[in-house]
Amino acid sequence: MVGNSSFKVGLYIRLSRDDGNIESDSIVSQRSLLNQYVKENNYVVVDEYVDDGFSGTNFDRPAFIRMMKDIEVGKINMIITKDMSRLGRDYIGTGELIEKYFPNNNIRYIAINDGIDTFIDNTNNDIAPFKAIMNDMYAKDISKKIKSSLHSRMKDGLYVSGRCPFGYQKDPNNKNHLVINEEQASVVKLIFDLALKGNTYHYIAQYLTNKKIKTPASYYNYVWNTKCISKNCISQEYGVWVDTTIKAILTNRIYTGDTVQGKTKKINYKLKKTVKNNPDDYIIVENTHEAIIDKDTFNYVQTLLPKNVKRPEKKRFYLLDGLLYCGDCKHRITIRYQNKTGRSYTTCDYYRTYSKYHVCRTHTNNYEILESVILDNIRDVCKKYLDKNKIKEGVSNIEFVDNTLKIKKQIESLDLTNNKLTESLDKTYMDRLKGIIDEEQYIRVSKNIKKEIDNNKKNIDNLKNESIESNKIDNKQIEKYINEFLSLDNPTRELIINLVEKIYIYQDKTIDIIFTFKNVT
Repeated sequence: MVGNSSFKVGLYIRLSRDDGNIESDSIVSQRSLLNQYVKENNYVVVDEYVDDGFSGTNFDRPAFIRMMKDIEVGKINMIITKDMSRLGRDYIGTGELIEKYFPNNNIRYIAINDGIDTFIDNTNNDIAPFKAIMNDMYAKDISKKIKSSLHSRMKDGLYVSGRCPFGYQKDPNNKNHLVINEEQASVVKLIFDLALKGNTYHYIAQYLTNKKIKTPASYYNYVWNTKCISKNCISQEYGVWVDTTIKAILTNRIYTGDTVQGKTKKINYKLKKTVKNNPDDYIIVENTHEAIIDKDTFNYVQTLLPKNVKRPEKKRFYLLDGLLYCGDCKHRITIRYQNKTGRSYTTCDYYRTYSKYHVCRTHTNNYEILESVILDNIRDVCKKYLDKNKIKEGVSNIEFVDNTLKIKKQIESLDLTNNKLTESLDKTYMDRLKGIIDEEQYIRVSKNIKKEIDNNKKNIDNLKNESIESNKIDNKQIEKYINEFLSLDNPTRELIINLVEKIYIYQDKTIDIIFTFKNVT
């Protein structure tokens, strides 16, 4: 039998947050037990590997990984743990180690309290797989209890996430309650103010970056890394704002004083990967903390975002960019500049993408002329329906267009579009059979069409689930917008998006302007 002095021992110690309240599992207790065992058996300890605060449900642990590398290079040939659960709680991974990896690499493994020693033939080794399963079940049970506890606390309106949302900090007297961080909150308010003026995510991001306003990420990093005071650390201190950060802030309901949690969930207790929950499954508790943005302002900004979110940043500014839609297929109309003519033209984006399949028509218009006609049309409506006398008589009744009819029309439009797409898909298949297009072309085109159909179906489902709310416009504010619009020869984009929701352009040149308010007759 091999002498004890020939073994190069590695002591492995692990403690997870779930085990932290058990004294016998503490790092100190495990180390004491292992060292006593080593001393009694005259083993030579080469190294100690400690993972403090790491779950046993996976093996992505720094000390464990270092131990496995030491095995590969021959630094150690024996591993001792307090019990099998310290090595891991995933029965598949633990079984692979004990039954395959350790024997293949001539590694002796001892779990003291479980009586397991892979170099000795005993009954405890035979029941090791069952112990591994029990350890796995324990981890699963703990995961369920933690999940249930978190869910219950969320429903009580307690904030349980690790990091606070930008603009807030944890209440020093209650870690589950948010209080305003004045420095960050001023930035949140600025972002909403810029959005109210019709600016895109990209513009807002560039504006904040140019003003050297710290991003959420760099703000936290700057607080932690107080030594970073040299000129070379300027970019680290302030950071670069990006579109996704602006969008996340503008669409986060938490700034209205409501707690919104449960947006994601883990696939299972063994994996760190998370997936997004359905919005219907979010846990929302109203008025749990002080608001930074009032609810009316927040809701109003949500109505403006679709007009700006998909507008790419272009060299040329177009007043109506992002507001134009095809009246026939209801997809966006894009504005393109032609170098040859020096003019800008509109085109149905859906037609441009699928022109070969005749799903729509061009809707080509000279943009400059179109803009002039639309502005005249808006002026006529304002003069006819919103003159000062009628504003005084009917202003209390002004409100956003009822969403019910709008949603119904959108669903009908998407259904019609999907019918046309299905016909196009059938035609594409026939073209493949006739040899008009090859297999590669068919796969590429059909994939795009199927993706469009799926997206439309998702949009239909979202529309069906959308709650219909009647949002009142501030009477003084709408009167202010109208008066400003009528007094300007060249109105600003801010005024336009506050007066107009969408503009539909039909192939026969008909224009249908959807205002953000009901016309007062």
